[in-house]
Amino acid sequence: MVNKTLLKQILLDNRREIESYKIVHRNLVVDGFNCYVFVGVRRAGKSFVLYEKMQQLLSEGHDWDEMLYLSFEDERLVGFTYEDFNAILECHIEMTGKDNPMLFLDELHNIDGWEKFARRMADSKKTVWITGSNAKMLSKEIMTTLGGRYIPIEVFPFSFKEFLRSRDIPYDEETLMSTTGKSLFLREYAEYMNWGGLPESVHLPVKRNYLSSVYQKIYLGDICTRNKIGNSNLLRLMIKKIAESVKQPLSYSRVAKILSSVGGKISIPTASSYIEYCEDAWLMLRLHNVSAAFAERETNSKYYFIDNGLLNLLLVEPTTTLLENIVALSLFRKYGNDKDNERVFFYNQNVEVDFYVPEDELAIQVSYSIEAVDTTERREVEALQKLPKALSCKRRYIITYDEEKIIEDEYGIIEVIPCWKWLIDIEKTE
Repeated sequence: MVNKTLLKQILLDNRREIESYKIVHRNLVVDGFNCYVFVGVRRAGKSFVLYEKMQQLLSEGHDWDEMLYLSFEDERLVGFTYEDFNAILECHIEMTGKDNPMLFLDELHNIDGWEKFARRMADSKKTVWITGSNAKMLSKEIMTTLGGRYIPIEVFPFSFKEFLRSRDIPYDEETLMSTTGKSLFLREYAEYMNWGGLPESVHLPVKRNYLSSVYQKIYLGDICTRNKIGNSNLLRLMIKKIAESVKQPLSYSRVAKILSSVGGKISIPTASSYIEYCEDAWLMLRLHNVSAAFAERETNSKYYFIDNGLLNLLLVEPTTTLLENIVALSLFRKYGNDKDNERVFFYNQNVEVDFYVPEDELAIQVSYSIEAVDTTERREVEALQKLPKALSCKRRYIITYDEEKIIEDEYGIIEVIPCWKWLIDIEKTE
């Protein structure tokens, strides 16, 4: 059994720590329901979502008698088991005299049997916010166990606007019109493009070491160890190959063939499993071809990485790849990434278009620059001019690093827009 004296000390320590955090507001819709499961890659800031809610409750006049927070990554809880969950509630009653606290439980999936406790708390009509780093928290088995009692919410690393707010960088029209303000803003834009938005990395002067440690934890812990992968080098080579292929579709058979040529024979089912493990750990997100038949759609996909900083670790020539990856992340953040209810695609049938969103009839091409080489503009424009013959397009964009213009054709206009401006604009509609 867990030591209740120690557990009370942990609960008290957590109160002081949470009150002291400076929190950046996250654009998450979490109103109107009691029970949520926040999921996402390790270090994406899921804990800070809980902290923000608790700070909000305190500012509204609630106190710690009405809530408790516990992180199941606290090394002082080593040995905690399913049988110890009731001790949390007992400690709260003994400390406060109140028996119906709101529960904020961080990385709860570390405890075997957690879903049974979560279901019991929901059945007791308690308010429960849970976080977890493994996408298998949302597997059919566990969601069946929870019985629809919890709403799952994806937590991504910081969006561009969240990144700017965390660094106190203004992005209003007046700032962007001034030479100094625009120059400082573009410096932050380059920082975000290259090193991503993992919250704890934002204020580090040198980010690579931190990002490397996070990547190793995901790669070795959340993928290799959790899935009992014996040949970790083969997995490492696969992730690197997918990173280098972010802009192109990649089939299971192609992955298996490449890996077999450099790291030992690997079957197509094994390659498929390795990719699924990376998705389960939220390292990679999948994009399907909206124009493909079912079999090809499921086996020949494009893959993007959950954070530009993690992706940058794996690239030799990162520029255009990082630009397309950050556009993909923004689309996933806005529209979601539910494998069973897809909303964002690419198009590849006689013509290639990087992104297509059916519900908004939106088509997007990504190009670092369309001015440097005439053929670049012609290629990107021609793709967007041909697509309306196959799919309905109300809006067409070419997203660049920092170029802007309007191109007119028989279907209306194609907007060439800097990525930084598009990143700010897309959040206005979230």
